[in-house]
Amino acid sequence: MSKPLTMVFLAFGMLIASAMVEVQTPRYIPLPVIHTSLSDHLFQMTKIKVEAEYKIIIKNHYSFLHDVGFRESTNDYKVINRFGYLGKYQFGRKTLNAIGFKKITNRQFLSEPKIQEEAMLILLKKNKRTLRREIKKYVGKTINGIYITESGLLAAAHLAGAGNVRKFFHKGYDFSDGNGTKMTSYMTLFAGYKLNI
Repeated sequence: MSKPLTMVFLAFGMLIASAMVEVQTPRYIPLPVIHTSLSDHLFQMTKIKVEAEYKIIIKNHYSFLHDVGFRESTNDYKVINRFGYLGKYQFGRKTLNAIGFKKITNRQFLSEPKIQEEAMLILLKKNKRTLRREIKKYVGKTINGIYITESGLLAAAHLAGAGNVRKFFHKGYDFSDGNGTKMTSYMTLFAGYKLNI
């Protein structure tokens, strides 16, 4: 196969891939070059620069939990931050008590990932119930420059509490936590995930 024809097929493949996936970082891909001399090896590997590597972005329930956990604690189940928030999702003691974990000690909570995942699922369901009117009314609309999705609202409620999410819609209030993280940043960062709750 001639070199120009090989390059045409390579460019066509890259065009199709770019239509389906997100651009990441440059890398090199080896391509075969055919030599006419019998004394040479039949194929010699050479390198050409490809401008981008591609990957498919999946925004499902499990990637939501992973991404929120990574943002909160780099997915560390055992961490306690300087404000006393616990585990992968950085739960406060008051929140844990409110969702039925009064009898679980901080030590037990930190040592059992299964309990932390259960707590997150319960909190997501509770916040979805609390925000059901806002979800029905505002999902798919742009409010104060923020495109509203269910997953974005539930992530914001995890950071700031469902009451502060309601204040955003009724008063334009934008809560910031002790680290200066704005509630609206979670609405944007965690928008568009498909949740199974």
